[in-house]
Amino acid sequence: MGLLLWLLSLSPAFAQAPAPEPAANQAASPAQLADLLENEASRNALIQQLRQQSEAAQTAADPKAPATDVEAAAVDATPGVSRQLAEGVQHFFADLSQDLGEAAATFRSLGTGEGLRGMTVEVWRGILIDFAIVVAATLLAWALFRLIASQAYARIDRWLAHHTPAPAPQAIPPGAPRPGLTPQSLYRSTLAVVGALLIDIAVIALAAMAGYGAGVFIAGDTGTIGRLEALFVNTFLAVEIAKALVRVVFATRYPHLRLLAMSDEVAVFWNSWLARLVTLTGYGILIAVPLVKAMFSPAVGQMLGLFIMLGVYIYALRVIWTNRQLLRDRLNRRADTASAFFGTLLRMLARVWHLLAIAYFTILLGASQLAPDQALPFMARATAQTVIAVGLGLLLSAILTSALARRIRLSDHWRSRLPMLEARLNAYVPAALKGLRLLILLGVALVVLDAWNAFDLSAWLMSASGSAAIFMVVRLGIILFIAALAWTVIASIIEHRLNMAAGPGGPSAREKTLLSLFRNAALIVIVTMTALVLLSQIGIDIGPLIAGAGVVGLAIGFGAQKLVQDIITGIFIQLENGMNQNDVVEAAGVFGTVEKLTIRSVGIRTLDGGYHLIPFSSVDTVVNHMRDFSYHVGEYTIAHRENVDEAIEHLKAAYAELQQDEVLSPELLEDMTVAGVTSLSERGVTIRILIKTSPGMQWAVQRGYNRLVKKHFNAAGIELPYPHTVVYFGQDKDGNAPALPLRRVRPLSAGAAAAEVGHAPAPGHTPRQLAPEPAGASDEVLGNELDTVVDEDGDPKEADAPPRER
Repeated sequence: MGLLLWLLSLSPAFAQAPAPEPAANQAASPAQLADLLENEASRNALIQQLRQQSEAAQTAADPKAPATDVEAAAVDATPGVSRQLAEGVQHFFADLSQDLGEAAATFRSLGTGEGLRGMTVEVWRGILIDFAIVVAATLLAWALFRLIASQAYARIDRWLAHHTPAPAPQAIPPGAPRPGLTPQSLYRSTLAVVGALLIDIAVIALAAMAGYGAGVFIAGDTGTIGRLEALFVNTFLAVEIAKALVRVVFATRYPHLRLLAMSDEVAVFWNSWLARLVTLTGYGILIAVPLVKAMFSPAVGQMLGLFIMLGVYIYALRVIWTNRQLLRDRLNRRADTASAFFGTLLRMLARVWHLLAIAYFTILLGASQLAPDQALPFMARATAQTVIAVGLGLLLSAILTSALARRIRLSDHWRSRLPMLEARLNAYVPAALKGLRLLILLGVALVVLDAWNAFDLSAWLMSASGSAAIFMVVRLGIILFIAALAWTVIASIIEHRLNMAAGPGGPSAREKTLLSLFRNAALIVIVTMTALVLLSQIGIDIGPLIAGAGVVGLAIGFGAQKLVQDIITGIFIQLENGMNQNDVVEAAGVFGTVEKLTIRSVGIRTLDGGYHLIPFSSVDTVVNHMRDFSYHVGEYTIAHRENVDEAIEHLKAAYAELQQDEVLSPELLEDMTVAGVTSLSERGVTIRILIKTSPGMQWAVQRGYNRLVKKHFNAAGIELPYPHTVVYFGQDKDGNAPALPLRRVRPLSAGAAAAEVGHAPAPGHTPRQLAPEPAGASDEVLGNELDTVVDEDGDPKEADAPPRER
């Protein structure tokens, strides 16, 4: 319907030629005055001119008349749709009754044989016969040319079906997703649809030319087509081109040329309904109404136009209300297969489509009756502007969706160097797409409101507020782009450094910690500054906000001194490289591995699995066991009866064996240092040794070395002292003590006694033979098992000790 109105507004037959006005300074004849009053546009212009002359005469007679009255008269004299609508509402019923009276008088004059508008019936019969000949010639030519063009339509449809792998549209059930089109198939479909439309328009133009030729042939020697025949030819062009555009959308006989995917039944129904509306409205308003006005009177034509528009309105409302739920269900099914944005639009349209259609036909009916001169041009312009705005908005949104919906892929090189850059860029795309869609939706809404005179877009754009709003949106976009770019660059540089390989040139643990903290701080600064700048750009004064934030910050600083102390202490600990992630430290009485470092606290995991979150304000001293190198400080106590030098030799022998271990030997930085005897106590003699190791390996070296020391001491029979106890047997009052029970043992032979001298085993010890570590024993270095001697069956047994007689 909107396309029809647009085409009709461009047709020269739409506006009737005004009746000739009398020359200046020349009295109009009764016939000229009748013609002047007959034409509605001339009549309105004459009324306006008489009102202006009346106001001017009143102002000249009364110079003190208020200026507001003159201005009001000037405003009233200004032509426009709004003024005519207001006047139409006021005089509608009066004009309706007047038209009914004039129509009745006209038909009474016909009954008396007075003729039609000053011409006899015979004259009108000749005019109508010529008009009928032009109509018949035009329609016959159109039918013939369309029959010939149907072969071209069929061939185009078959060609498109042959080159399109997707199933035909009629095979697609309603609401089912349409198969995706490749660029080649989309190009072919567009070319075929445009070609079919051009052929259809060419057929209509040829038929109009045939009708025009018939009119010229009928005119005879004058060589000029009659006004009524020209009116029909122009109307035929406008109406049939509008119907051709409808056929492009639905294409009932050629499913592959159908612009939208739908079943044949749906296409036939909506094509037939819209074709009836276009035909009834176009030929009725542009042919029947002017013909009746010319034959009878303007009042009769006005009444016929009212009846035609009422019929169109009632028919349209009936079809819309009957199919409201059916079309809603189909739109909802189509929304389920569309993208999120278009699915939301389709669901919104499904809920209100019938209300929009009813409102459109209501406005069309009211405008055609209240302002008949400007109703159709206004409706045509508003409809065309609305359709073009919505279509361009959907097209731009579809292009943006197609361009931005695809995931950004980086090369393997950049993905390895900047692992988070791809995910970060893809996270920006949905937000940017939503923002651009919102701007497009806002622009389409403004254009639509401007089309229906609900908003003056051009005046707003030229005004200061409109320019400021546009510049504000542009500035906001630039600020957001710069903020996103700054954060992306900073985060990418930090992540590139963090993901460099460890070793020379790679980041240290301290650098990783500081870079992670700097990244978080940069994010907070960028977000805060961006928010403040955006608020200032939208007109909010951020001065009080900053002052208030300073006062609040000062209050928080006084009330949260511990928090400030945490942050300051944490900053200096990081700057002084006090601890880093994965360091083994002791802080605030907690010993464990650092798992997390923030600017305020440190998280330490202890050996029992407990996670300790310690604020830096509670850290007085940090003991870091992972700096540069470490020491295993071993103190070994032997019995008083043992030889210290011999024990030191065995300690060195245990270290020499530790140096042969495949796992722990690379962690030994220097030779073992024997500090000497550190104490003589009631339990024994304590010997201290120092082993310098790589940072963090002192505990592994301690476990491995202690195992070897135990093995060597056992083999040498060196006693690790036990607690000594003095046994007292008691004494009676006379001073006599009970006798100590003694058992006499058989003396050893000379050879056995000689072998035992100086090699008596320690009490409670099981001597074992000293043997070198077998190959591949590095897996047991960190264990606590002792070497044992096995018998012939592979079972463990105690090592043989020198025989001793008790």
